[in-house]
Amino acid sequence: MPAPVSQRVQKRRDTLRASGLRPIQIWVPDTRRPGFAEECRRQSLVVAAADMADRDLETFLDAALVDLEAEGEA
Repeated sequence: MPAPVSQRVQKRRDTLRASGLRPIQIWVPDTRRPGFAEECRRQSLVVAAADMADRDLETFLDAALVDLEAEGEA
């Protein structure tokens, strides 16, 4: 008969801890919540408007891209 789920989970956790890992808990947005997609869209529009208003952003991003390409060649 196979070991109960709780024993298998504990064994797996013990193995992970023995390899130097530790468990953490994180909270993330609930993508199933009503209104989630609308809020994402609202925030995206706010960010896009801010980007359009920043005249130096494109120059900055182009310079960063050049730096990345130069690193890749080194």
